[in-house]
Amino acid sequence: MRDVAEHAGVSVRTVSNVVSGYPHVSPETRAKVQRSLDELGYRMDYMARGLRSGRTGFIALAVPYLAEPYFAELAQAVIRAAGRRGITVLVEATAGDSEVERRILEGGLTNVADGVLLSALTLPATDGAAARPDFPLVMLGEHSVGDQFPRVGIDNVAAARTAVEHLLEQGCRRIVALGRNGSENGRQRTEGYQQAMSAARVRRVNWLVAPVDDWTREQGCAAVGELLEGDGPLPDAIFAFNDALAVGALRALDASGVRVPEDVAVAGIDDIQEAAYTHPPLTSIAPDLDVIAERALTLLEEQTQRRTGRQGHARPGTEGPAGADGPGREPATARQEATPFRLVVRESSLRRPASA
Repeated sequence: MRDVAEHAGVSVRTVSNVVSGYPHVSPETRAKVQRSLDELGYRMDYMARGLRSGRTGFIALAVPYLAEPYFAELAQAVIRAAGRRGITVLVEATAGDSEVERRILEGGLTNVADGVLLSALTLPATDGAAARPDFPLVMLGEHSVGDQFPRVGIDNVAAARTAVEHLLEQGCRRIVALGRNGSENGRQRTEGYQQAMSAARVRRVNWLVAPVDDWTREQGCAAVGELLEGDGPLPDAIFAFNDALAVGALRALDASGVRVPEDVAVAGIDDIQEAAYTHPPLTSIAPDLDVIAERALTLLEEQTQRRTGRQGHARPGTEGPAGADGPGREPATARQEATPFRLVVRESSLRRPASA
């Protein structure tokens, strides 16, 4: 750093501020120091920095599956946002295993990371292991295990309600809720579906449910295929609880010669990149993943600063200043941030006007 400071004509402290991502450095000075860093080939010694500051410069992101497009795209958003802060992301796939999720909640990743972003899938909402952790943790998504954890995600009920309201506006009435299962996400999206159907005064006989075990293409295809083979009348719309299920539904409808959207309209949630390239392109609820990532990292950084102190001398997980809830602990009720979403309307749900 002394070499870089001399080369750039600034103090060693200024170089340190630029390297560590300290925000209060003028753009001109930051650019000048960065040029010197690049020209001299400076590389941060993360082990030395960790010994001095009590921070590793790494965070952990735990998601259920990396093969599922939504979680892969969420991971990319977190990595982009972390990169802008000079933070490296270690990614862990839990396979939706509640025991793995519980181990993470109990600090299973803090030996390598300053904090954890956890997208839980199966951990019970009132899990007994959900004591307040002694490390920075933020929940991602709609699944929560207690309001003592900071959480960032869309309003799941409102998102589902918005998608179903759109289908109702297209004249659909026999709408299938595709994806109900025992998860908290499933419960919330079922609630949004029911709110929209009730508000539109749709008869209960037209409230249709196609349960699945997992929110995958295979499960969506199988569930809709079974529905089409039944003796009842054909539904006129499918609200899939995520886009993977919707993609599977589109495959089953096509295989059965059912036209989309003329016979059956389809909408999903997540707006994965694939949604724009299905046949026909899929209507979906789009969460703003970049906003989710930025807000989650901000909450994680706030916790880290409280635990390490402004001068950064304590190791992660050690107790910080005492407060109303004990040393270094989060308040009894942590921030729950609902991020924006929007309805992206594509051909899969645009019904042709009925003839007079």
